Amino acid sequence: MIESKIKQTVRDVADFPKPGIVFKDITPILKDAELCKEITAALAAQVENLQVDVVAGIESRGFLFGMLLAQALKIPFVPIRKAGKLPFKTIQQACNLEYGSAILELHEDALQAGQRVLIHDDLLATGGTVVAASKLVGQLQAEVVGCSFIIALDFLKGRERLAEYSPAVFSLASY
Repeated sequence: MIESKIKQTVRDVADFPKPGIVFKDITPILKDAELCKEITAALAAQVENLQVDVVAGIESRGFLFGMLLAQALKIPFVPIRKAGKLPFKTIQQACNLEYGSAILELHEDALQAGQRVLIHDDLLATGGTVVAASKLVGQLQAEVVGCSFIIALDFLKGRERLAEYSPAVFSLASY
């Protein structure tokens, strides 16, 4: 089962990025090409009925499987980045994170009105980053049809927070 493989491979890092946080590190997954293939296929299978037009991946770990997922679905990928990282004209949205705040940006021409967007990130915690990403998608008059994650920290209630922005929230492993 994919969930047990993910849980066996993900590394817990205590007190990162600050004391009291147990960081779920997905980088050991990247050393296993077969597991990466399995994760990509499982992510694609979860969203196959959503009629997705574009995958939007959130910086930076959301780029890793977001791009692979877009390729598996044979659709475009667009990056959502922290402020100052995108080279063209952008729109912005502030977000509160589990341990700080940030401003996310999306190119103003990244999406077309009416496009059906799947937001992807590696991990769902409180949902603050994905709420901000959803607002960016909405600013461009596109529709968030789902959110996908490798891991969800269900005890932080991020799924509940996303319900207002997305009808479908998927993860491969839950804690």
